[in-house]
Amino acid sequence: MFNKLKRSAEGARTPHDKPTATKKTVRLPLPKSVKILMSQHIGAPAKPVVAKGDTVMVGTLIGEAGGFVSANIYSSVSGTVKAIEPYAMPNGRVCDAIVITTDGNQTVDPAVKPPVITDKASFLKAVRDAGLVGLGGAGFPTDVKLQPKQKVDTLLINASECEILLSSDTREMLENSETVLAGIEAVLKYTGIPNCIIGIERNKPECIDLLCSLTKDMPNITVKPLPSVYGTGAELILIEKCLGREVPHGGLPADAGAIVMNVTSVSFLGKYLATGMPVVERRITIDGDACARPCNVVAPVGTALQELVDFAGVKEATKLGKVIAGGGMMGPAVPDLSAPTTKTSGGLLMLSEASARPEPVLSCIRCGRCVEYCPLGLEPVESAAAFARKDVEELGRLHTDYCFTCGSCSFVCPAHRPVTQMMTMAKDFYLTKTKGGKK
Repeated sequence: MFNKLKRSAEGARTPHDKPTATKKTVRLPLPKSVKILMSQHIGAPAKPVVAKGDTVMVGTLIGEAGGFVSANIYSSVSGTVKAIEPYAMPNGRVCDAIVITTDGNQTVDPAVKPPVITDKASFLKAVRDAGLVGLGGAGFPTDVKLQPKQKVDTLLINASECEILLSSDTREMLENSETVLAGIEAVLKYTGIPNCIIGIERNKPECIDLLCSLTKDMPNITVKPLPSVYGTGAELILIEKCLGREVPHGGLPADAGAIVMNVTSVSFLGKYLATGMPVVERRITIDGDACARPCNVVAPVGTALQELVDFAGVKEATKLGKVIAGGGMMGPAVPDLSAPTTKTSGGLLMLSEASARPEPVLSCIRCGRCVEYCPLGLEPVESAAAFARKDVEELGRLHTDYCFTCGSCSFVCPAHRPVTQMMTMAKDFYLTKTKGGKK
C-alpha cells in the first residue's frame, strides 16, 4: 500500500496531556438500572435470550451471538429484566436493548467458571463464549480475528493509546500487567503464532519500562517503543512501524502476517481464562476542560453516560457544552446522556461551552495541510473534489477507502473545514458504488 501513497513524514502532533494517566482506577457506584444493547460489535446483533420479568445475575447470558461474525452479550448486574425495547443507534440502525433494574447485590451467576481449554478449538470457543470483541473501539469479534485463513507469524499488541486525553489502556498496563502477559501467552500457545510485539508510544515510559522488565526472559515477546505521533495506533500504521510490512489494498492485517489486538482486549482474555467472567464492565477515562474530577472508572456495561458525568462532576462556574463518547479526535458527540456505555466505551470527554463552540468555517485555501498530516498520506482535498463530481474511479485512484476517520485532517485545517466528515461521506459513497456498501 505505502509504495502507492506518499506517506506523511511528520503526522499530526496532537496534545499528549493525559492527567488521568497517573490516577488509579476507581469503581463507579452501581447504577439503579442499566440498558444493555444487543449490538455492541461489528457484525450481526445478538439475539435476546431473556424475557421481561426474568431474574438475571452478573455474567448471565442475555444475548446470544446472531451469526459467525457476532458476539454474546451478558448481564453486567444482578436484578430483574424490566423491558426489552428498540434502541436507535448513532449509525441510524435500530437494535434491541435489554433494560435491567439492579438489586444492589451483584450476585455472580453460578455458570461463571474458568473455561477448560485443551487445544485451539476449545480456546477459540472460550474466546467466543466470553463475548470478547476489540475493546480498543473497533468491536470486531476476537474469536473470528484469531482464526485467519492466512499464515500469521506475529501477534501485534496495540498499546499506543494515541487518542487525546484517554488513559484507560495505560492504566490497564500499569495495574494489570500480569493479565496482559497471560493473555498474550495464551494466544501464542493455542494459535501457534510464534512471536509477539507490544507497540507502545514513547510518551508512556512507565509502561515501556514495566513490560520490558517483565518480558526480559520471554524471547518471543518484544516491547517496541513507537513515535508519539497521532495515528500510530491504526492497524495499517502499527504493522508498518513494527514489522515494516504493508497490508495490500483491500486486505486485512493477516494478509501481512499479523493479527492486531488491543492491549485491554488481550488483558481481558488473561482475566477470563482465570475467572470465567465474560465482558460485563469497562474502564473509562472521564476528562475534559469541564470535568471537575478527571478519573478512570470501571462501570458496568449499559451504564447511562449521565451517571459518568454526575460522578466526575462539572467544574464550578462552567457550563457543559458538549460530551464526547471516546477520544477527542475520533469520538462522536453525544446528543443524549441517557445513552448507555458499551463494551467498546473507553472514554468520555466533558467539554465546556467555550471550547465546544465551533470555529467559523472558511473556504479551502488549498494549503495542503490535510495531505501533509494524513497518517496514510491520503489527499483529502482531491477526494473532496472527486466526491463533489461523484467520480468513483478517481476516488478509487486516491485510495479514499483507506481513510479510518482519525480526524487529523480536520485537526490541522486552518479553515476549520469538516474534512473528516467529508472523507467519511466520500468513502461511504465509494464503497456503496463498488462493494455494495461493505467496509
